[in-house]
Amino acid sequence: MKTNLLKKLLIGAAIIYAPLQSMAWGDKGHRIVGQIASSYLTPKARAAVKAILGNESIAMTSTWADFIKSDPSYSYLSSWHYIDFDKPFNYPELQSFLKQDTSVDAYTKMQFMIGELKKKSLPQEKKLLYLRMLIHVVEDVHQPMHTAHTDDKGGNDYKVQWFNEPSNLHSVWDSKLIEFQNLSYTEYASAINFTTVAQRTEWQKEPISKWLFDSKEIAEKIYAGTQRDEKIGYKYNFQFVGILNQQLLKGGVHLAGLLNQIFA
Repeated sequence: MKTNLLKKLLIGAAIIYAPLQSMAWGDKGHRIVGQIASSYLTPKARAAVKAILGNESIAMTSTWADFIKSDPSYSYLSSWHYIDFDKPFNYPELQSFLKQDTSVDAYTKMQFMIGELKKKSLPQEKKLLYLRMLIHVVEDVHQPMHTAHTDDKGGNDYKVQWFNEPSNLHSVWDSKLIEFQNLSYTEYASAINFTTVAQRTEWQKEPISKWLFDSKEIAEKIYAGTQRDEKIGYKYNFQFVGILNQQLLKGGVHLAGLLNQIFA
């Protein structure tokens, strides 16, 4: 009895104290990106992904990494979800920073998982873990507040009011803007998934460092366009929904391109 109680307490503590900045794109945002990515897989990549995930779609598996936070044995994955920055960088400076990055963060773990998933001898259990996590983390870094400031925990400590409801900048970009569009994830993906071959080719040539830089630059625009404790709503949605949709779309195209490369 005591053992079961202790286990419940530990799980509860893990939920409460998991780093706030590890939450990104609510379930709907992750599934929108996953749905878009699925539409651009090559036949070979699609078959490889199915061999690992079985009947679970990319859209549905994309939320596993947040769901599993309820299990303390997976707490080591928390810092894989984001990379915050202490100071502004131009692109060459960011590239230099990433080359020297030895932290456990979204960038280093994406590089690690890509390398692991390319190994033909990787056990199925590891393939499943790393594919689920890679899908999720690629999606995470397209949420601009996952490449934001260290001092406010990626916007978690940057308080605002969303339609008079107490919130924070991170939460607004995780889910509130997306939920405000009042669409299912499949409806949302269909509404924004319009790209040309030339556009997809250009985006899929971009290295991960470029994804992070672009997302970081958007985060700076968000900070500049949002005052602390500001009441935001209709005008804010009008101002930022285009950027939101582009990040969701780019996330899907980038994810598809990466999976196509890994499973070529």
